[in-house]
Amino acid sequence: MQNIKPGSGGNHYIPYDERSGEESIVYFTRDLSAEGLRRIFERVKQPLTGRIAIKLHTGEKHGPNIIPRPWVENLIQSELPGASIVETNTYYEGDRYTTEQHRETLKVNGWTFCPVDIMDEEGTVMLPVKDGKWFTEMSMGKNILNYDSLFVLTHFKGHAQGGFGGSGKNIGIGCADGRIGKAMIHTTPGSDDMWDIAKEEFMERMTESAKAVVDHFGEHITFVNVMRNMSVSCDCEGTAAMPVVTPNVGILASLDILAVDQACIDLVYAMKNEDHKDLVERIESRHGLRQLTYMKELHMGNDRYRLVDIDHNDALITAAEAVEGVVPFHAE
Repeated sequence: MQNIKPGSGGNHYIPYDERSGEESIVYFTRDLSAEGLRRIFERVKQPLTGRIAIKLHTGEKHGPNIIPRPWVENLIQSELPGASIVETNTYYEGDRYTTEQHRETLKVNGWTFCPVDIMDEEGTVMLPVKDGKWFTEMSMGKNILNYDSLFVLTHFKGHAQGGFGGSGKNIGIGCADGRIGKAMIHTTPGSDDMWDIAKEEFMERMTESAKAVVDHFGEHITFVNVMRNMSVSCDCEGTAAMPVVTPNVGILASLDILAVDQACIDLVYAMKNEDHKDLVERIESRHGLRQLTYMKELHMGNDRYRLVDIDHNDALITAAEAVEGVVPFHAE
């Protein structure tokens, strides 16, 4: 039996007024476009210096829900010339299992307008995990060492194992290498079931991996979450992803990984029941909310924040105000 703190169970949503601690800043725009992405990135780009990596889920072949490529291309051309998208190979056998397969999938999906570094192509490196209960170090793609700064650009959505995929999942799973690191997170050593670790333990292992990345880059890391085409499925499911039924919301950005993921969750929970029921069921059935409470326990950020509406003169708004007027999803 795991020693889980009261209220930290991953199927229990903690309302804002029951949280304690400092507040971070989270920026918000309803403008789901290349220009909206550029404008909100302007608010959080200051930590990025030197050689910049963009951690982005590039998706399986023909995946319908990934962040639109033209948005990313526009952002790189206007704000991040010389930056590289970074990825790692997958743990499961599919279109990105080997480097050769992965590069072919990148071409199919159109990620050809800038360098894409498959960080575990030439090996791995162990990064320290500070204060973890599962790990003292995590195996990452070796090329993570080639960058001074990391821009975590995340498509926020559901996830079959994690409940939801935010910035924490993007780097916790996405920077761990495909053979060693991802196995450390997903699988009990010696198990015949490569996916046997689940619920609280899985969330904690994934979060400790994310902490290794956050600690490695220190002050030179920033986070943007895009709440668009939010299937209950991850982009790793490609064309097999479940249909999108959750309304599009907008884009959020912060220098605080916990605050930006928590704000996205708060916006989901602030929707009407008929709009969020599928995504909430996916999150709670997998105990995905443990990602947030464990980030707080590991001192990775704050679960309280000020939500700044950059569309309306930087007004401070609530999650309920942010999702006011969202309309049922219609496929584009």
